[in-house]
Parts: sequence; C-alpha cells; structure tokens
Amino acid sequence: MASAFDPVRFLPDDLLARLRERAPVHDRDNTFPNDDLDDLRAAGYLGILAAEELGGAGLSLAEAAVLQQRLAGAAPATALAVNMHLVWTGVAKVLRDRGLDDLEFVLRGAAAGEVFAFGISEAGNDLVLFGSDTEAVPDGDGGYRFTGTKIFTSLSPVWDHLGVHGLDTTSPDAPKMVFAFLDRDESIVSRDDWNTMGMRGTQSRTTELHGAHARPDRVVRRLDPGPQPDPLVFGIFAVFEILLASVYTGVARRALDLAVDTARARRSKKTGASYAADPDIRWRIADMALAYDALPPQIAALSDDVDARVDHGARWFSLLAGLKHRAVTAAKTVVDDAMLVGGGSSYFATTELSRLYRDVLAGQFHPSDPESAHSALATAWLGPVDA
Repeated sequence: MASAFDPVRFLPDDLLARLRERAPVHDRDNTFPNDDLDDLRAAGYLGILAAEELGGAGLSLAEAAVLQQRLAGAAPATALAVNMHLVWTGVAKVLRDRGLDDLEFVLRGAAAGEVFAFGISEAGNDLVLFGSDTEAVPDGDGGYRFTGTKIFTSLSPVWDHLGVHGLDTTSPDAPKMVFAFLDRDESIVSRDDWNTMGMRGTQSRTTELHGAHARPDRVVRRLDPGPQPDPLVFGIFAVFEILLASVYTGVARRALDLAVDTARARRSKKTGASYAADPDIRWRIADMALAYDALPPQIAALSDDVDARVDHGARWFSLLAGLKHRAVTAAKTVVDDAMLVGGGSSYFATTELSRLYRDVLAGQFHPSDPESAHSALATAWLGPVDA
C-alpha cells in the first residue's frame, strides 16, 4: 500500500518559517528570493512532479497543488515564481501520463535542480497559446531561432531553460505555432524592469529574444494557429490554471488565519471582550471561511481529473478557467475582509496583511482574465454567439 501523502515532508515547518521571514525583505527590496530557491532545490521541490525513476518525488498534480497552497501561505511571491517552473514539469507529467515522453528532458532536468521558466506571455496578445507575435525562423537543421519580446517572465534572474512559443511564417506548411525550449545565452536579454505593486519577489521581467536558438531536440511542437486538441496545449492550460488557483488559495488561507489570530488578540475598550466574541467580526470571519472552504475541494477535484485522465471534452476550458477565476476573486475578497478585521494597523506597509493585499491583486492579470473566463463560461452554457 502506498504511503499517505504528507505535505510537511516536502515543506517542513522550519523551512516555511525561513521563507516567511525573508518574504517581507524581498518585497521591500524588490529582489529575487535566491535563498528560498536554494532551500527548495535542496529539499527536492523542483522535481516533485518528476517520476521517481527520473530522480523526482513522483507526486501527482493534486499533491503538488496542496504543496503550492502551503508554500503560498508562507511566501506568495516565491510560490508564484516556482509555480511557473512547476507548470512545465506538470505539462511534462501530463504528457508522460498519456504515453508521450516529449518533455522527459524537463522532468530529468528539474529533478537534477535545473529551473525552467515560462516564456509565453506577450503584450497585447490575447490569443495567448493560439497565436504569437514572436518570429520563429527555421535554422535549416530542424531547430528554430526566436525573435520577439515576452512579458511577465517569472524567475528571470535564475532560470536555466525558457519554454517559449513563436509563429513560423516561412516554412512550406506555414503558418505554424512552434513551441520550444531555449538555453540561457547572450541572445536572450532580461530587462531589469520589474517594479510592481505586489508579487515583487517573482522578478517577472520582460525578456527580449534576439534570434535565440532552440536546437532540434528542444523543438517540441509545430501546430496550426488557433485552438488545438494537442495534449501539450491542454497540459499547459490545465496545469497553469490549477497551480495558479492553488497559489491564491494559499494566500486566502493565510489571510484567514491572520484574521482569526487578530480577532482573538484584540480586545474592545468599550466592553472588555475579545473581538472574537463580537458578532460583526464573527460574521465577517465566517464569510471569509465560507469563501475559502470552497476552494481546496475544487482544486483537488479538477487536479484528480487531470491525473486520472478524465475526458471532459470541450468543457475542460470552462472548468479550468472558472476554477482560476473563482480562486483569485475569492482570495481577493478574503484578504479585503482580513484587512477590515485587522483594523487600521493592517494599513501600514510593514504588515503581512498589507503585503498580502498587494500580492493578491496580481491574480486577476494572469490568464484566464475575468473577461476570458466569462466568455468561456457563456459559450459553454449558451453556445457561441450567432454570427
């Protein structure tokens, strides 16, 4: 019988305590949490989704989602940064579970401590996975050279490999969307331009590709532009949405815990009673708990479906977009209420709640954004708009 999954084994309390202590420093100084990454690498965290025979921990996507919730409760920016690495390892696992070893090199590299970054987002590109403004030019030997600009490239100071996409418009069968992995070299420039309201430690800088080369064995897909049933596209969307939902669910849980602690610690000058006995405070915290409690089961259910290769067909997109949207909107509501429970002191920039308040805002900007999520759900329930 397989042993029960124990999140503390992978993220022990003392490790989380160190990460939590560093988080405000990286937020204040706008720096990448190198020490956090070193600790997580030493703990084998980068390879949690790689199979044991490949050197990893062999965890399921559902188990990784639980761990990301736990990590985000200690250091949201660290969790979000690592999320982008775990997206690629999760995609590699999705493919491997379906008999496709296209990304085995990702799993082996991650298990060995290598860092993979997500270089898909582009300014103004609402096609996301289905189109690109980046040029992908064949090199004549099966490889490609990529020229373009990617935004929100988390892990910018530390990644070893960058997963990107671009549009091939010159091959005989063009146009084709090309997905490939680049190694860091002088043809890739990371701008030092990450100066944001929250999630500052992710250092999700703009990345310029100047003919960056992907060798033939790192070109993993050539697909027609537009929506595709390819397992790579499904894997990217599924793992991305589930792990993003996990990070913001972890933020919500931390805000709820802080609100509970604050309510118990504060006492009314008027009555002398604990704020935990105040009916208005109790109602607000109950509302927070109602919102939070709905999230982990949803994440677990969809993660299990991905792991079990359940076929939701065309519903997958709306289910995943809906999960991410509900998680980030609920998390924002929970943090808003936690600020009110905390009182005026929570408005000071040095408080953890103040940082969570800024960090949680980033959730609404990740795909699927609110407009995309609502469009997906409307189409799923009402059908497409008549031409």
